[in-house]
Amino acid sequence: MAPDGILALTTADRQALIPMSAGYLILMSALGFGLRRLYRPRGAPPAQGAPPAQGAPPGQGEQPEQARATPPGPGQRTGRAALARRIAGTVIGGYLLLMAVIVAYYFGVARVGSGFLESALTGTALLLGLAAPVFAALSWLAWRRDRS
Repeated sequence: MAPDGILALTTADRQALIPMSAGYLILMSALGFGLRRLYRPRGAPPAQGAPPAQGAPPGQGEQPEQARATPPGPGQRTGRAALARRIAGTVIGGYLLLMAVIVAYYFGVARVGSGFLESALTGTALLLGLAAPVFAALSWLAWRRDRS
């Protein structure tokens, strides 16, 4: 009699779950490391509340209370067009990445019926169509909050 419960996995489930979990952890770790490097460059000043540099008069070497926003670089766009471009890039890039993972899973791990890929493409597009307006609205609200 097989044990009933959440942790009762068949051999096929374990063979699919372990590589997928390992790949997910590796991918998320790499993305997290990349984001950390992107937002915390090497020459970043010390954290707020750090003691002033030795030999510096009081008040120097300390961080200001509010972080100053850096002006956009020469090639960067600002405004609503830039926000719309970033949202579209995120939505399209996320869809393409998800499709790549689904196709790799289909051909590499589980060969299921032929309707799987068609269902995955259309189902994901439907979910994207439902989630993209919410993502755009929340991004716009965050953008407005940052502007004011």
